[in-house]
Amino acid sequence: MSNIGVVAHAAQDLRIADLGEPAAAPDEAVVEIAYGGVCGSDLHYWRHGAAGLSVLREPMLLGHEVSGVVLTAAADGSGPGAGTRIAVHPLTPHAEGEIPWPVDRPNLAPGSTYLGSALRLPHTQGAFARRVALPARMLHAIPDDLTLERAALAEPAAVAWHAVERAGDVRGKRVVVIGSGPIGLLVVAVARHHGAAEVIATDLEPLPKDLAASLGARAVDARDADAIAALHADVVVESSGTVPGLSAAISAAARGGTVVLLGLQRHGEVAVPLATAITRELSLVGSFRFGAEFDDVIAALADGSLVVDGIVTHIVPATSALEAFRIAGDAAASSKVLLAFDDAATDLASAKNDGTGSVAS
Repeated sequence: MSNIGVVAHAAQDLRIADLGEPAAAPDEAVVEIAYGGVCGSDLHYWRHGAAGLSVLREPMLLGHEVSGVVLTAAADGSGPGAGTRIAVHPLTPHAEGEIPWPVDRPNLAPGSTYLGSALRLPHTQGAFARRVALPARMLHAIPDDLTLERAALAEPAAVAWHAVERAGDVRGKRVVVIGSGPIGLLVVAVARHHGAAEVIATDLEPLPKDLAASLGARAVDARDADAIAALHADVVVESSGTVPGLSAAISAAARGGTVVLLGLQRHGEVAVPLATAITRELSLVGSFRFGAEFDDVIAALADGSLVVDGIVTHIVPATSALEAFRIAGDAAASSKVLLAFDDAATDLASAKNDGTGSVAS
């Protein structure tokens, strides 16, 4: 079987290419990818040829939300053995010159690389392919009762987990999530897992609001400024990455509350109602990727305590990647979209999907 991969060349130039067989370094394992989740950054590379400051300057294999099976273990003996089912932690922390960073927070290492990122040159190639060579340390074994399909959510769920924990203990608190895209929905799931007394989620579109409600959140229309201002939340997680969303997050926070800035805002200056943040003594905290939470997320997905039902709305064969990206780019019609790479995953996608490509209930 040819080793197809999903490669971004420039804005609006996404290609399915035969990559040939991967050549593994001694500390790398060859992994057969089962599923890959289409992330917002993947969509940005496809649509704009850039994700923030990360600009495509050479062809790049996309993808960092992946699960699969080890085909060939690393030659140096590190990492899981052949046949192990795994999820991938895509971060490689690196120092950069004399820039300081807290060593116990690897996600803040200034010279870090991330699978499928064009921030550095040469680009860090991703994992949207049938077979890829990956550093063995990135590969985390998953329990037998966790499906590879659900394991593909481990990376974005870890992003959400990290964001909720940046707010501190949310047990018994009112948590508001601004923006109910895939990450926002995972924040809802994590907040409920962590014992929030009430979770409220906002969005513009009916589908994400319905999905948030199915996960146990109260849904509020993002256009209803009065309703948002009346929420008085202990914790607000801004996951939309929009300027209106940031203003709404500050508006929704109770006096003395915490606002977690998860959605990546545009580069440069952004208008923020700081007077409100000051007079309410709000704590504004950033949240970027994740660190050591990955195994906790895998365990919670496996034992069912982290409820993520319905967040995956489409599973599309990797051979139809362009169609998958189009679906993922329509927030009114989809949430998380998975690419199916191997034969078993593709067959499962065909069995689960209805005639429109949606995952049948």
